Amino acid sequence: MNIGDLLEPRAIAPRAGGGSKRQVLSAIADVAARNYGLDADVVLDALLEREAAGSTGVGHGVAVPHARLAGLDRMRGVFLRLEQPTGFESVDDQPVDLVFALFAPLESNTEHLRALARVSRLLRQGDLRQQLRQARTPDAILSLLTLEARPTAA
Repeated sequence: MNIGDLLEPRAIAPRAGGGSKRQVLSAIADVAARNYGLDADVVLDALLEREAAGSTGVGHGVAVPHARLAGLDRMRGVFLRLEQPTGFESVDDQPVDLVFALFAPLESNTEHLRALARVSRLLRQGDLRQQLRQARTPDAILSLLTLEARPTAA
């Protein structure tokens, strides 16, 4: 699974506002609606429902909210770098400033889980998190994510 297949520059917001967890999820829903032809309210409801089951704040300032949605033909992503870190009830109680949201078609099973695992592994890399925090443009962020996600030769 290639990160470039999930994410495109127009679905990346390098200077998103923070606020509450709900405001961050609402911003994600707006970006997803604009770029993927979805209803922002439906996306927000799906994200809030998933968060009610347990926080998607995975630690080190990272959250990976996700939802299954009707109207998608494949996995899609939205990336936000928040200007103000936001409390996300993360496993390490640290506020979140890097958010990689994933959206799967309703019928997706293993593809959804593989994408979550891939993004989580990728964002565990401390040097990549630091570079993402310094990147200023959607293209720079996408380049970092796709470069880091490439398999290395053995």
